[in-house]
Amino acid sequence: MSGKGKARPRKGQRVSFKRADGQSSARRSDAVTGLRFTVDTAHGGTALIELVVLRPRRLALAFGSALRELAPTMVRSTVLQHLNGLKRFFVFLNETAPTIDGPEHLRAEHIDGFESWLEAQGVTTIHRHTIIAKAIIALRTIDAGRPGLLDEKLRQRLGYTSARSLGRSTPRDAYSGYVAKQLRDAARADIQAITRRLKSPAPIEHADATLRGHLEAAAEVIEAEGTIGHTHPVLLSFYRRFHLLGLENGTPIRDLHARRHLLAEDVIPFFVLLSLETGLEPECVKALRLDCLRNPASGTVEIDYVKRRARGSEWKRLRVRDGASSTPGGIIRTLIELTTAARKHKPSDSLWLYFHTGRLADRFLHPQEMIDIWVARHNLVDDAGQPLPLLLSRLRKTHKALWYAKSQGDMARFAVGHTPEVAARHYADLPSLRHLHEQAVVDGLNDALSSALQPRIVTPEEEAVARKAPSTLQLPVPAAQVRSMLSGKQDVWLASCSGFHNSPFAADGEPCAEPFWGCLECRNAVITARKLPSIIAFLDFIVVRRTEMAEADWWAKFGRPWSRVTQQVLPAFSEAVVADAREKAKALEHQPYLPLETRA
Repeated sequence: MSGKGKARPRKGQRVSFKRADGQSSARRSDAVTGLRFTVDTAHGGTALIELVVLRPRRLALAFGSALRELAPTMVRSTVLQHLNGLKRFFVFLNETAPTIDGPEHLRAEHIDGFESWLEAQGVTTIHRHTIIAKAIIALRTIDAGRPGLLDEKLRQRLGYTSARSLGRSTPRDAYSGYVAKQLRDAARADIQAITRRLKSPAPIEHADATLRGHLEAAAEVIEAEGTIGHTHPVLLSFYRRFHLLGLENGTPIRDLHARRHLLAEDVIPFFVLLSLETGLEPECVKALRLDCLRNPASGTVEIDYVKRRARGSEWKRLRVRDGASSTPGGIIRTLIELTTAARKHKPSDSLWLYFHTGRLADRFLHPQEMIDIWVARHNLVDDAGQPLPLLLSRLRKTHKALWYAKSQGDMARFAVGHTPEVAARHYADLPSLRHLHEQAVVDGLNDALSSALQPRIVTPEEEAVARKAPSTLQLPVPAAQVRSMLSGKQDVWLASCSGFHNSPFAADGEPCAEPFWGCLECRNAVITARKLPSIIAFLDFIVVRRTEMAEADWWAKFGRPWSRVTQQVLPAFSEAVVADAREKAKALEHQPYLPLETRA
């Protein structure tokens, strides 16, 4: 130590604290403290988000924050789809841009490169589009929460998903009317059986009185508590007695709950019939609420439903039939009635409430295996007679296709809830409706051909007027020639001809070379009552020839003239005129000469 004396310590100062000093700083609402967290999703349910394995960590934290912000606006399945899409984006970055550390290092080229990378992996155009959208939506959310963080060119690139054409997807096809009828019949039969089972449950019966007592006690527990588990003392006593007697295993828990509640497999027929009758999207049917029926009037009712894909106008209404149990309104009322007992023990505003795997569930979760079992139980088959691969997503298309056929393609009636363009592209242009469109084209061509080539039929009343005023027939010939035709001076065998050297079947100025029954398909022909005896004689002849020729050959040769005479010419005249012509045809002393080509 130095020679100087030790310095005295400096006098301290008083320290004072405010109340606010003891409070922790406000935490940012969008901060994510880890890469594994649980989010609440729309319409109930939660989703576990795990981003622990993603690198770089700082970029993963930014995307995790965005996903947590987006999750409340999406259902659980959609959240998981976004999670999987982001994971693929990170795989791409790790392979092609390992130096990236945070969102500020991303560039527009990374989005375009991600698209090319997915294409190289064989991802289809539309699927590629949806995966890229997941990354873009997350980056937009990051940009909204932290302005100025992202590169400016990247921000501009976030304005669109892809610069490439999306192309046109293959539309999901509808089931045929034959398959739809099978589905309706099976669903209605099941709903009737389920209703009888729950409204009038069969008494509990068993040969062993002790076992019967255990089952009755278990039924009382279900009535009081809603469900009964396999570890409940009443059921344990039942199983001990059950095995003591050496009985085969059954499904006592399922059977006991089936007397009180809907089972998981019971929901399928309700869903199928409701989808076929309303045409609602599957996700809309699954999200129906207990109070979805509104404004009943005149045998109809409105269904209040949510379509989450319709951004900005999610809540919609559809007016449907109401009354009998087979109507859409009746189906929903039946569901509400049959789930009343379950709602006492599990309050829920979901329309769907049923017993499954030991508990009451109010979410529509039905694996394809359960649907396949229902199809097999009813022996449902497709148009080829093979077991039906039932997809719930095709039921809406089936409803739309049947309505399209019923409305005969009238877009004003068909486009319900869509613009005509969307209705035509997504619901009318289906493989199962192609035959209707092809038939419409055929009918249109036939109508055009018929209107262009059909003869002019003049009834006795019209003939009387035309003799005084030839212009009323509106034929492309002078009035003097019209009078000549009506007097019989220009008659050929089956009609009067207004242009033998101006035939649609020959060059202009050349004589008509068409067989004589071609007059029935010619715009130059004028058929009056005077020609009916000859036409009827020809008709009788080709009817006789039908018995002498092969059916296909007869139709090829005489099908059109037979159809023209029977469906157009004769119906244009009164019954009295036709009857008189038939008598004249019979009274002919000699049948008209028939050229050789009619007998060949």
